[in-house]
Amino acid sequence: MTKSASRDLNIDWPVALYETLIAANVRHMSYVPDAGHTSLINLLNEDVEVTTNVLTTEEEGIAIATGSWLGGTRSVVLMQSSGVGNCINMLSLPVQTRIPLLMLVTMRGEWNEFNPWQVPMGQATQAALEAIGVTVFRAETGQDLIELTEQAATMTYEADGQIAVLISQRLLGKKTW
Repeated sequence: MTKSASRDLNIDWPVALYETLIAANVRHMSYVPDAGHTSLINLLNEDVEVTTNVLTTEEEGIAIATGSWLGGTRSVVLMQSSGVGNCINMLSLPVQTRIPLLMLVTMRGEWNEFNPWQVPMGQATQAALEAIGVTVFRAETGQDLIELTEQAATMTYEADGQIAVLISQRLLGKKTW
């Protein structure tokens, strides 16, 4: 095992991801409940400095993040890859207006997927986001996730970017029901 691989096994990436978002001054989170984001959702919900809201559909999160930015607050939208398809049209709002948008997307339809309905959107997620004008980073390890999210936050909030960080299903682990 390489030194970086052994270091990655020791990283508590949900906590490190929370710390990365707080260091980037993110103070608002919108999310659709998702097992892959559970630890991060809980950490942000417990932080009295962060306002959170549950969405009924992912596209609401894009509009809320836009409004948060216009109100002076940095926001992050958490969703699953299947939710990307629900918000493609709404993504034209931040892309065309150059409003900063940071999305953390847990992937489905990949490694060890048990639900065949998740496969088509899982395969199309990156291409769909890029086609609408969103920059996409893909994290395969906990260390990747933290480094890419730090970079994504800088590009989002300092350069008015629209960035999605895809969190691989392999990093999340096999879902069990």
